[in-house]
Amino acid sequence: MMHKLLTVCLGNYCRSPLAQVALTRRGGAAVTVRSAGLIGKWQDQPANPSMIEAARRLGLDLTHHRGRQITLHDLDWADDVLVMDAAVLGTLRAIDDGRNIHKLRLYLPGRDVPDPMGQGEDTFNDCAVVIEAGTALHIAGRRLQSG
Repeated sequence: MMHKLLTVCLGNYCRSPLAQVALTRRGGAAVTVRSAGLIGKWQDQPANPSMIEAARRLGLDLTHHRGRQITLHDLDWADDVLVMDAAVLGTLRAIDDGRNIHKLRLYLPGRDVPDPMGQGEDTFNDCAVVIEAGTALHIAGRRLQSG
């Protein structure tokens, strides 16, 4: 059975798109991954150019990404909702009607993935490396269980 993951950050412009492609690469055919943001500011827009470049350095392609705002349907669809920071997690808990509360958790247990927006290229690269490394938390155990 395919596992459905949803990655969420504030704008679906930097962190959650990178997590989407990184989790997809690591999980292969065993997962379907989508990403979304709380706000629609970057709806239908490409990912942040600095994150596209940081992804490229890791062998990931973000050039096809287009931003999208989260819907309650997205929460219903996902088996797990991986959230980039505590502020976004708190907002999702507040807008959820209770059906999906058990699915919501931080991408990195107990800590935020810092938002690189407005920072330099090194910050985007560091963020991308942290997100890519974090894929092991969500995919490795799943492969062991299903394999």
